[in-house]
Amino acid sequence: MDALDTAVIWFNDHYGYVLIALLVGAGVWWGARTVVVQIRLAPDMARAIKERPPQGKAGGTQISAFRAFCISAASRVGTGNVAGVAVAITIGGPGAVFWMWMLAIIGGATAFVESTLGQLYKVRDGADYRGGPAYYLSRGIKNKKVGMAMAFLFALAITFTYGFVFNAVQSNSITAAVDLAMDVDGDWVPYVIGGVLAVLTAAVIFGGVHRISGVSQVLVPLMAILYVGLALVVVVTNLTQLPGVVRDIVESAFGFREFVGGGVWAAIMQGARRGLFSNEAGMGSTPNAAATAAVSHPVKQGLVQTLGVYFDTLVVCSATAFIILLSDPDYGSDIEGVQLTQTALAHHIGSFAGPLLAVILFFLAFSSVIGNYYYGETNIAFFTGRTWVLNVFRVIVVGFVFFGAIAKVSLVWNLADVFSSVMATVNILGLFAIGGVAVALLRNYSIQRAKGIDPVFHRDDIPGLTGVECWDGTDPETVRKSEPASV
Repeated sequence: MDALDTAVIWFNDHYGYVLIALLVGAGVWWGARTVVVQIRLAPDMARAIKERPPQGKAGGTQISAFRAFCISAASRVGTGNVAGVAVAITIGGPGAVFWMWMLAIIGGATAFVESTLGQLYKVRDGADYRGGPAYYLSRGIKNKKVGMAMAFLFALAITFTYGFVFNAVQSNSITAAVDLAMDVDGDWVPYVIGGVLAVLTAAVIFGGVHRISGVSQVLVPLMAILYVGLALVVVVTNLTQLPGVVRDIVESAFGFREFVGGGVWAAIMQGARRGLFSNEAGMGSTPNAAATAAVSHPVKQGLVQTLGVYFDTLVVCSATAFIILLSDPDYGSDIEGVQLTQTALAHHIGSFAGPLLAVILFFLAFSSVIGNYYYGETNIAFFTGRTWVLNVFRVIVVGFVFFGAIAKVSLVWNLADVFSSVMATVNILGLFAIGGVAVALLRNYSIQRAKGIDPVFHRDDIPGLTGVECWDGTDPETVRKSEPASV
């Protein structure tokens, strides 16, 4: 096991250079192509997330923009925000936080493009929709053999990454948090926690996308608000120290002050890795959630999912960073991951912080488990529609949730880095091939907004567009009340 861990670390250290270049390059490229849409259309993000879908053709309620946001936030907001930020600070120092912020702002453009494409190339799934990179790669790339090969590789990578590895990460962090909070000796504790998580996971994931989105819609906002509220208490009670902490973050980011042996490069690498794991911009995961929404224009989900990147990193990750950095942590100590956050919170508000954070993390990580599972499910559907295959996948997911509770923390985190790198690479290369369609969609959206029209898209608005199953004007959310906008 140690040899595997060493090999995985070697790959991450070397491929990290390539991954950061791809992430930053894609963000800068799409930021330029869309005229910084991730900042320019921030008001439209707030408007789009409130849009309610009409009744579906069968009379049922479809997935709203907000519920799709909650599915993606369920996956985003979890141990990456609590344990992942702690890992980044431990290894990369305060400067890692700065680079997480930068990656979120730059990556917002990539998140917009991939989620807009997820909406455009979605397919009907009974009364609902499904989609994601596997769908837009296979349908959007003109060379069908290349498109199918990339789609197959991505679908395989995300099914394994989210269904198995990332869910093991979530349950691993839950176990660490509960173990520290309970302070109970015994090898049996991880097995009990893993068993409880496995049962709860099975109860939700066998219920389909509506149960997943329903649970996420309740858990994610409630736990996130509670956690950010705790961070605000910490910040307010340490307000005089806050300017010094912000200064340390910026100075450490550029190597002006050394906190750890790796210096500025360690800060950049850890900020990028943990930022990618946390906000998922460019990884190709959130388009799977974006595709479920019933909205009148694909750009609306692109904007909503960009807002999700900001919520995850600039709000929730920053909450963790301030909790830790305001406690004057001991860099390089034996305390790692979520336990560092628990110890820091206890420093601020007392011993009850450990159990309280364990409860918050339990529900945040559990919501991530079910959000991660859905990403795997929709890509299983890309391969086959057979129910027995999906049920086998569900059973394996439950098994990995249990496995993660008893696994070695470093190996689990390092494996997460490997598979997220593969996913991001395939997705970003695909975006460079077909992302121009998202730019055309943004132009169509902007023309309608400039006329004071609530944007509605039909696939014949963009001449020569192929591979699009929906957006033919027959779905209730795409019924026009005004003239179309040509591109």
